Amino acid sequence: MSDIRLTENSQHRRHGSNSGQGLTRREGVLKVTGAATYAADNHPDGMLYAVCATSTIARGRVVGLDEAAARAHPGVVDVLTTGNRPALAMDPDAKTNPFMFRLDLLQNDRVRYAGQPIAVVIAETLEAASEGALLLAPRYEVDAARVGLDGAESFVPQAVGVGSPSLAEKGDVEAGLRGAHRRVEATYETPAQYHNAMEPHCVVAAWDGDRLSLDMPTQGLAMAQQRLAGLFGIPPENIAIRSPYLGGGFGSKGFPAGPQVLGIMAARHTGRPVKLVLPREQMFGPVGHRAATRQSLRIGIAEDGALTAIANHTRTASSTFDDFFEPAADVAHTLYASPAIRTSYDAVRLDTGTPLFMRAPGEASGSITLESAIDEAAYAAAMDPLAFRLRNYADVEPMSGKPFSSKRLRDCYEHGAERFGWTARPLEPRQMRDTDGLLVGWGVGTATFPAVMFQANARAVIRRDGPALLETGAHDMGQGAWTALAQIGADALGLSIDAVEFRAGTSDLPDAGIAGGSGHTATAGLALHNAGVNVLARLADIAMADERSPLFGAGNVGTLARDGRLVRRDDESRGESFAAILERAGLAEIDASGQGAVDGASQEAYAMHAHGAVFAEVKVDPDLGQIRVSRLVGAFAAGRVINPRLVESQLFGGMIWGISFALHEHAVVDHRSGRIMNADFAEYHIPVNADVPSLEAILVHEDDPHVNALGIKGVGEIGITGTGAAIANAVWHATGRRLRRFPIMLSDLIGEPQRD
Repeated sequence: MSDIRLTENSQHRRHGSNSGQGLTRREGVLKVTGAATYAADNHPDGMLYAVCATSTIARGRVVGLDEAAARAHPGVVDVLTTGNRPALAMDPDAKTNPFMFRLDLLQNDRVRYAGQPIAVVIAETLEAASEGALLLAPRYEVDAARVGLDGAESFVPQAVGVGSPSLAEKGDVEAGLRGAHRRVEATYETPAQYHNAMEPHCVVAAWDGDRLSLDMPTQGLAMAQQRLAGLFGIPPENIAIRSPYLGGGFGSKGFPAGPQVLGIMAARHTGRPVKLVLPREQMFGPVGHRAATRQSLRIGIAEDGALTAIANHTRTASSTFDDFFEPAADVAHTLYASPAIRTSYDAVRLDTGTPLFMRAPGEASGSITLESAIDEAAYAAAMDPLAFRLRNYADVEPMSGKPFSSKRLRDCYEHGAERFGWTARPLEPRQMRDTDGLLVGWGVGTATFPAVMFQANARAVIRRDGPALLETGAHDMGQGAWTALAQIGADALGLSIDAVEFRAGTSDLPDAGIAGGSGHTATAGLALHNAGVNVLARLADIAMADERSPLFGAGNVGTLARDGRLVRRDDESRGESFAAILERAGLAEIDASGQGAVDGASQEAYAMHAHGAVFAEVKVDPDLGQIRVSRLVGAFAAGRVINPRLVESQLFGGMIWGISFALHEHAVVDHRSGRIMNADFAEYHIPVNADVPSLEAILVHEDDPHVNALGIKGVGEIGITGTGAAIANAVWHATGRRLRRFPIMLSDLIGEPQRD
């Protein structure tokens, strides 16, 4: 497998720190010119095309397929079914760890959800494979589909999210509610939302004996290797994965999806390379989604506006065959200084694909409801919504009692409010109109997301001739990881970013962990930093032990790296180049490894979060109910900013998704068949350019000495939290109607709500 090398000239030679500079993307020219090779752009010699035939029912059995018709179609090579699929070394329904999700790999004739793969047609052309899949004309025994949050018997899950308890509480919630001067009790509903990254899931697979080569988008190269090695019974090192570019992931590409594995099985079955790319409509089922929730919130407010209790009971859903429960209520653990907090859950099992991690899992669906309810509480207390939030500002994490590693939320409120002009907001709704007679409303929502880290490894090489080399199996989903990580690594070596070659995106490189949870830059970045520090230490040891070096005997004072040179800390005029040190030692290069990992002691002592505040302006047609978001201002404190240009882009992306959550995005399910009725981009509504207003993201300076050695927090997910609620609260301020089902629709404003 060839290396993926980024050597494009960034056109930004800088002296001093690379971090903090708004450099353009190193791979940007490749992407805009079409030279960047995504997984499905690969066409090995002799390649076949595979297409999944998927179920049109949500529950039952496949009792017949017209395989003969499909095989007789010109260009069709074969059809994979439950009867002839290659054997697997592991049952795809087996789970050996909590992060292993069950896959549909033609293991039996059962149908567990609409859109489940039930056969794979392999052909010489994509057209032939697609036509062959239609010719299969499946016949079913159909059972009634279980649909909706009331569609099955409820139960209490053992855990939600990533092992969080389904019941958590502190203080006496019922006493806090009984003693409250005012109470808010409201039920909110959020819809099922489906992963729809620009690049759909795909794979190009080729076998050579027991060695497997893959072009496949993934957020976790090493995790994909391990999962596929178990399924196919080969060593992980026999699997080579190239994933240099991802057209978005949002959590759905953290684990190999069933259709990708089916493509690999098709390649093994035929003995030829196979490409399988999911069409858009097949993204609604086997690759994860955000589950619907129904959240019943109760909030108590004292006479002085202080919170006395917060309770959130959430109902959510998982599939009938696996477990993932959206931890929506848990956002209440982290925000407001209530003396009593309780979060609890129940769930139902539905005939649907298994929900998975989706951008800000739990926080997105939880913040839009909690922040809407907090707005209701503010008005119950006759207080301005921003003043109410400041009144109940938490100095320590409310549930755990841990001090925050750094907390700049108050600054976010103040910076955002000043830029937005919040002081001009009238308290009562329906008080503002624009020159066209549209109702105008202003709303605010608090943003929060935990600052997490995983584990990663990296390698740094100083060469006598040529640029330094940095290597880690990092993943760039479009967030700019190749640029930001190269900036961190270059800083560690004391070099300009243009003096560094950065390699990422292939499984033969050091494991960079998973790109998820907004933790990739911190994790892989720390590994690169430590690799750079370690290789410089090795180089310094050589120089300080060499009597011919100006650095001889400098062990007590130490050295610094400056623009390709090592210099004494106490006298920077005394030093020599990296190349001179290596040449005298007779070495062409020197290397070292580094690791990035959580500091367990800091994690135990501190609560670690990024924070923000989003302010929204909406305009509502009083006759038609049409809603337009006209302005969004977000202020975010997210630790040390490596590249403000990329950070702003990520925050904008999250804020736009918040618009989608509040006003556009939901899956419509046919309750008779269990099928998703809007499984395409024509009817699964997401914001387009006309829906995206003036956006502004303010980066609030934050130095967090505890979160990690680099002070980095993630920004990939925090932008969506706070934004949806800010918009919903602005709609209330414009119209005087408090709407508790998302997305908000025209029918909610002009008559009785009409829902699927």
